[in-house]
Amino acid sequence: MIARMQTLWTLALVLGPLAWLLALWPHSRAWALAGVALGWVIFAAVMGLQFVLMHRANRADPAPRAGLPLVLRAWWREMGVALVVFCWRQPFRSRSVPDWLPGAPTGQRGVVLVHGFLCNRGLWLPWMERLRAGGHAYVAVNLEPVFGSIDDYPALIEDAVRRVTLATGMAPVIIGHSMGGLAARAWLRAYEADARVQHVITLGTPHGGTWLGRYSHTANGRQMRLGSGWVRQLQADEPRARAGLFTCWYSNCDNIVFPAGTAALPGAAHRFIEGVPHVDMACHPRVVQTSLEALAGSVGGLKV
Repeated sequence: MIARMQTLWTLALVLGPLAWLLALWPHSRAWALAGVALGWVIFAAVMGLQFVLMHRANRADPAPRAGLPLVLRAWWREMGVALVVFCWRQPFRSRSVPDWLPGAPTGQRGVVLVHGFLCNRGLWLPWMERLRAGGHAYVAVNLEPVFGSIDDYPALIEDAVRRVTLATGMAPVIIGHSMGGLAARAWLRAYEADARVQHVITLGTPHGGTWLGRYSHTANGRQMRLGSGWVRQLQADEPRARAGLFTCWYSNCDNIVFPAGTAALPGAAHRFIEGVPHVDMACHPRVVQTSLEALAGSVGGLKV
């Protein structure tokens, strides 16, 4: 569903300005170019507003606050990454690389990849080739219904975990971006599956909800509101030792999950990465490299 939605959105972004340009060019080149430029200005402004709200909300957060140059760099980078992810990888390339489950165990631990809100498995394309090259079996799920409850997703993760475990003979590592980390926690709660996962790495996951969630009216969006009843109940339902399974990456320039500390899970290991925006965190070279190195070296536990 997300691929279809974002395909239509991308075509509208391309064909709309093109139609405007062709219609206005013979009459006024200035108006033709101004109309095209206006679309980019609106895109930059909407993205910029997220960073303004994030920067204000982070004033009272214990994480180191980003300076203006760092925020501007993150804003610029996130615009480019968002275009690649939402206008190319997810709408047109999400099925280009299949899950990889080798017929015989490779001796390497497998991975379940769980995307976040308004995303699909295409988000993980930068990881897939490297996982396979390292001999790591993987399944990248598509979370549907897209706007349903996060409690609808554990069955999808359960199926992926079973498939990867069968292929490797070992409990997998789950890597979840944004809402995907909450879906992994919902799976652990639903199946009491602590012994069936080696580790969970979350990337910009709103473990405590996010300030920006107040503007969402979808079922899963409401669940991710800052301090929502759903996230509080999830925390209350978890045994104290469960957080030890988690490593949580968070940033002071996350333009979707803020204040920054909401991406931390009490009792988990935490990895702060400065100046990295939300979508970029899912494919940032340092995050990918560190996670893959830890995965390759994992024996008794994943150390990140």
